[in-house]
Amino acid sequence: MLTSKGFDLWADEYDKTVQLSEESNTYPFAGYKEILNVIFNESMQKPNSDILDIGFGTGVLTRKLYEQGHHIDGVDFSSNMIALAQPTMPDANLLEWDISKGLPPEILGRQYDSIISTYALHHLPDKEKAEFIAMLRPLLKDGGKILIGDIAFETREHLNKCRLDSIAYWDDDEFYFVHDEMRSLLKIPSEFYPISHCGGVFIIEK
Repeated sequence: MLTSKGFDLWADEYDKTVQLSEESNTYPFAGYKEILNVIFNESMQKPNSDILDIGFGTGVLTRKLYEQGHHIDGVDFSSNMIALAQPTMPDANLLEWDISKGLPPEILGRQYDSIISTYALHHLPDKEKAEFIAMLRPLLKDGGKILIGDIAFETREHLNKCRLDSIAYWDDDEFYFVHDEMRSLLKIPSEFYPISHCGGVFIIEK
């Protein structure tokens, strides 16, 4: 069961944990830096844009975009993660919210050039992921993009291979993206760019 308490306890060590997995090219964070880089570059296409970050964590990616002059709204359900991120982005609008409840009322009706999410949506079952992404699409400006970087696979076969290779560390309480299955659930065009054996980027355009 996912709880904010677990993430609050993990907040101080989160970036270190990610780095160890990324540098050793192992599940779950293999390809992490490249995934963030792809999303950063996509988000940088329009200067001083409006960006919504779902599950910004300690603000590793969001802070870089903030420093480049983008206007940031962010949602995360860990108060400790927000406490770490807010001082680095003092003018960002960072909200504490559980995305399993949908979207916070404060951002409904707003419009964004980019909606980004990294390593957050795998906590939602696939049907809820699709429903949540459907809620995000009306918040996009014309030509806007949803950019999702996460533990993700092209097919169920790829996921099962990674699971067998990583059985000692595999988390059965998480729900990883499988592109061909998610595409059927979304019923809208989406592109998937594999970055590592266990991660990639989804791009959904309006």
